[in-house]
Amino acid sequence: MRLSVLDLDGSLTWQAPVRRRVAEGRAEILDFRDLGRALRLWAWERDFDRFARRLPAASGEGPRVFMVGSGDYHHLTAAILETVRVPVTVVHFDNHPDWAWTFPRRHCGSWVNEALGMPRVARVVTLGCCSEDLTRPDRAGINLLALRTKRLVMLPWQTPPTPLGKRAGPVPGHAVADDRLHWTTLAGATAPEIMARLAPEIETDAVWITLDKDVLGQGEAATNWDQGGMPLDTVEAVIGDLASRHRIHGVDICGDFSAARHRNPMKWTEALLDQPRQPPASLAVNESTNERLLSLLERVL
Repeated sequence: MRLSVLDLDGSLTWQAPVRRRVAEGRAEILDFRDLGRALRLWAWERDFDRFARRLPAASGEGPRVFMVGSGDYHHLTAAILETVRVPVTVVHFDNHPDWAWTFPRRHCGSWVNEALGMPRVARVVTLGCCSEDLTRPDRAGINLLALRTKRLVMLPWQTPPTPLGKRAGPVPGHAVADDRLHWTTLAGATAPEIMARLAPEIETDAVWITLDKDVLGQGEAATNWDQGGMPLDTVEAVIGDLASRHRIHGVDICGDFSAARHRNPMKWTEALLDQPRQPPASLAVNESTNERLLSLLERVL
């Protein structure tokens, strides 16, 4: 396993799990602070391309693991996936579906659409969503075509029905009635029960895992976004089971917290409208969660 810590916002380099692994030669810190503000929340194509050109090339040293910082940078997963040279299923843990239609297109809320357009991405399976993005398609959009063709599989943690109106029609794995999409949810399911739902959706040997820690509750992560309710124990068990069944080609992890200092008025306004006003009381939980996740990956990859 090769661990690359992408330092975009200073949220990772102070943490003991990162510092210890760097000191022991088990991780590298890559300095992207000069691009951090330009890439945060969304990026113009030129800045996104600058980031992509500076990503380390695959080295043949086993699975690659990237730590990215705030969930404001989740769209950088699309740049990382562009480096993959084998067919993969992307298993996506997140409190948000990240399927919105946005301008500019390189946005932390729309990167799943970019991934679905990549020839080596066979399918994206998203687990754990609780956010109102599922219930307010008028605000965030909904990629119904991907859901209906099963290029995208959505396994929410818990959510009320989504109004579809004139767009009502069958969605595999879920029920549509009264012009609403009634999701089949995972809340309360054990890890084996979740794997029973997830396993048939993975038809490739290789899997890429992308994890936004906002899928976790506030007792297990401190993030820049509203958070879900999937327990860390469950996330760990599912990742371990995936690793026993498939070759994990790589992993990227985001969802740490850092204070945003937007200069762009559009970014400032979007953050004001979409993100919690109060910062987390403590960030210590991110250290313990990151230690658990990295230790797990070191064991199973």
